[in-house]
Amino acid sequence: MPACCTMRAKASDMHSKDCVKVAVRVRPFNKRERDAGSRCIVSMVSSSITIQDPREPQSRRSFCFDYAYWSHSGFARDRCGLYVPEEPGGRYADQDSVFQDLGEGILENALQGYNATLLAYGQTGSGKSYSMVGYGPNKGLVPKLCDRLFQAIKENQDTRQCQVFFSMLEIYNEQVVDLLSRGSRTPGGLRVREEQQRGFYVEGLRTVPCDSAPQVEQLMEQGTRTRTTAATHMNANSSRSHMLIILQLKQIFSKESITKQSNINLVDLAGSERQRSSGSEADRLKEGTAINLSLTTLGNVISSLADVAVGRKVVHIPYRDSVLTKLLQSALGGNSRTVMIATLSPADICYEESLSTLRYAERAKRIQNRAVVNESPTERLVKELKAENARLLQRLSRLGQEGRRANDETKELRQLLTHNELQIRAIQTLWEQHLQEALKDWEQQYANITQERRMMQMHPYILNINEDAQLSGVVKLFIQEGEWDIGLCDSSPTSISIKGLGIQERHAGFRNEQRRVTLTPLAGSKVIINGNAVSQTTELQHLDRLILGSNCTYLFIGYPSERGGDDWSRYDYDYFQSEVAAAEGIHLGESSAGSSQTDPSLLAVFYDYIKLMPMVAEANQMSQELNKGVEFKLEIKNLALSDSKGHDLEKEIVVRVTSTGRKQVWMWYKAKFVNRKFLMEEAYQQHQAEKSGDDRVEGLSTTALPRDKDPFWDPVEPLLLGTAHLWLQSLAFRIPLEEQLEVLGPEGTEEAILQAQLVPCSSTGLPLGEDDILIDPSELLGRRLDFQLVLEQCCGLRWIREARNRGVQIGFRLLDCGQPLYSPAVWHNVNPLLDHRVHFASLHTSQRLLDYLQSSAVVLELWGLQEGCTDLISSLEGVRMTTEGIFIIEEAGPTDTAPVDSADSSCSVRALQQDVEELKSVNASLRKENNSLREQLNAARNGGETARGRSVRPSCDAEFARALKVFYHSMTSVKGQLQRLRRHRPSEESDLLGFRLFVDEQSRLLRDFSEQLEQSVSTLKQDVAAIVRRKRERSGIWS
Repeated sequence: MPACCTMRAKASDMHSKDCVKVAVRVRPFNKRERDAGSRCIVSMVSSSITIQDPREPQSRRSFCFDYAYWSHSGFARDRCGLYVPEEPGGRYADQDSVFQDLGEGILENALQGYNATLLAYGQTGSGKSYSMVGYGPNKGLVPKLCDRLFQAIKENQDTRQCQVFFSMLEIYNEQVVDLLSRGSRTPGGLRVREEQQRGFYVEGLRTVPCDSAPQVEQLMEQGTRTRTTAATHMNANSSRSHMLIILQLKQIFSKESITKQSNINLVDLAGSERQRSSGSEADRLKEGTAINLSLTTLGNVISSLADVAVGRKVVHIPYRDSVLTKLLQSALGGNSRTVMIATLSPADICYEESLSTLRYAERAKRIQNRAVVNESPTERLVKELKAENARLLQRLSRLGQEGRRANDETKELRQLLTHNELQIRAIQTLWEQHLQEALKDWEQQYANITQERRMMQMHPYILNINEDAQLSGVVKLFIQEGEWDIGLCDSSPTSISIKGLGIQERHAGFRNEQRRVTLTPLAGSKVIINGNAVSQTTELQHLDRLILGSNCTYLFIGYPSERGGDDWSRYDYDYFQSEVAAAEGIHLGESSAGSSQTDPSLLAVFYDYIKLMPMVAEANQMSQELNKGVEFKLEIKNLALSDSKGHDLEKEIVVRVTSTGRKQVWMWYKAKFVNRKFLMEEAYQQHQAEKSGDDRVEGLSTTALPRDKDPFWDPVEPLLLGTAHLWLQSLAFRIPLEEQLEVLGPEGTEEAILQAQLVPCSSTGLPLGEDDILIDPSELLGRRLDFQLVLEQCCGLRWIREARNRGVQIGFRLLDCGQPLYSPAVWHNVNPLLDHRVHFASLHTSQRLLDYLQSSAVVLELWGLQEGCTDLISSLEGVRMTTEGIFIIEEAGPTDTAPVDSADSSCSVRALQQDVEELKSVNASLRKENNSLREQLNAARNGGETARGRSVRPSCDAEFARALKVFYHSMTSVKGQLQRLRRHRPSEESDLLGFRLFVDEQSRLLRDFSEQLEQSVSTLKQDVAAIVRRKRERSGIWS
């Protein structure tokens, strides 16, 4: 009784107002977030949630909702596999707690005759499906609601007769798929119609009568199986689809002669993840398209209704703009009592998505609905007839003396009542007939399940693995003894039919003999086993991973005797993709210290890589089937590149897109590629519909698609091919530098050799001589420094070797230059002469500039130009130049080297400058004293040696500078040899002989490196020793 009272109290609280009730649930960290060392940025107090910006810890946003559930921590797993609070009364919210608050209220509303809706919203992987459906013994809201519904029907069977109808559908790419349909899928999906009485409804949607919770559970399994198959056939991503379960509850109250009819809509919305966009990632084609139209329109509807709730004038609420919002019109601002559960991750790496979810939920709670109890028109007629009957009886009692007339009226009344009873009996007979048909289907499905379980204990089979864990393990394809073809073919009795991108008519052959199963790929088909592509007959082992075509993933389950107690759950979708990535040389990296802790910066890139891998494979297959002549390849941007300080740049996944015919190349960032991938799917489905001759297809033919609407094409743009580092340290000593630099691509490939120079010069551009070389860079402080950057020639340009109609430019920037400068474009030449010279000057050299020169490099960017794209132009906005065309990189005076808005920094700089001046003064005094002592000593020996003594120091200084210059040049060569060693790797196709040759070559390179390094150091030692010896001989006073 107390539990029942609690349920009613919560239910009454839920429908005391017709506002949308919003609940938020915070899930635990997943494996990816744990591996990345993620930090929890969400806190919860009562029904208030606060989220912290990980980049600005002081920035916090708080939200208040009707219900808030902390499911992140404080839980344990009991013997039955249920997740429960670690301590009694703990804050952890389990599945039962969520159902008691939300499910019981929805059920009570439905039993009272109201329409009820439950919406699950959140990014992919945030826990929507777990909250809605559950996993294993941890049942979610839907199965618990069905259990309690039929329990309530049984408890109230004396006062009412209940009829329950079940429907299940999916919306993907604005197409409605009936997940309970017996026949083949309707091309283009089911149509959504509108009637004045019913509102929007799905024409032809199958509704199945049910009289028990196990029947509903079986129908859900059937729908999930259909959803898995449909996802494969349509090349669909389940995280982008919406699933709707509709329970129609009809309650017939005999005594009251009324009928209450309510619809319970249970909606698992598509993933709401935001695609990060920036200027470099903007797409010329509209982002979102039909794949995101329903979710986008739902957001617009919620925003409009929220504005209405606060009194703003809204001209139009866009219900009709998408399939989903049409079907949910009653749930949002209409005749329904609605609950939304928003699920989110508390990890710092999901901050933007979680904040977006909270904002969305905050808008939704403002919506006000107009729910009413639903009565059937038939029952309304019965009430009117009974009211008429009461009036006739009263009239009969008053007109008793007119027997004949009363008898006539009584006869008419009896005829009316008899007609009504026949109608009720017909409705009852129709319900029982539907129920019997559904029971026959259920018995057939039960027999099929029993047969499947028996087959599982007899034969090996392959089990589907899906990106959505709820759809994994649904399809089982048995491999009985003999030979079996697997592919699109389904006419042969010895064929196993599968569908998907890249699947051939006869894709591969299974052979099951003597309890050994082998797989033989057929010509032209793509088969991957355990991450490696195979083309020969391969014997399968228990738990082998198979990928057929572009991305049909299966787990091989051997004979029962091979299975044992293996844990199959670890072989999830990510495991399959990780194996393929490892075969391509992409591994989950470790920290440089050699510890087992994964580097978080690499982890995000790795997960992005394995997420995009199957999408790239599918895009390549669609391009091939549509004859687009476009190839897609994943690359890791900045994998081998560094900034001007030598620090690694942030790594990011990009997709290299190549038009094989025109040799055009594009680089698409992740967000742009994902958007284009969905547009490609639309074009591909259009093509498939055209092939099948479906006249319901709308839109442009794929053959007539204009280029500016083609998702496989883009206008060409300059591409960053690679970078080289020209270190500036020699400028601090005013030593000229001439280098041959290797331009490395994003993944470490050699793109070209660039010949460049740094030439210290006078203000007029004349090169400085050896006498101008400095031993101490601090001598430059406060003085003018001029130098020229000379780009002489590029050699071996791989970009132009691939296609002669291309060109290149070099871009660079120094110190605080906001915009890069570019060399003139050169075209059609593999070894072009650049002959580009730029003069830079610092009018007043500061310590900051000296530190920059001694620790930084100028990063020379090699940009590739394509036919049809414009040259890169140097932007001189904000750049300081002299009338002679000299670029000024620093012109601040001694007292202006620090920012004017920082008093502490200014004082610190002034103090340092005073110290420098004092040191200069002391140094000058010591030199003067030293020269005086030397003169006195030499005069005591002989007068002729005095002049020679005065010239010892300058000449020795010049000799020492020359020795340093030679050493610097030799170390540059040593550095180049070290870079070659770092890049020297064996080929992925190398056999044992190839590895031996690699080891021999590596040994030779190491020997050369060691010899060069030893020779450079030895030469420096000899030069220094010779200088010291000559000083002793000349002066006689050097110790």
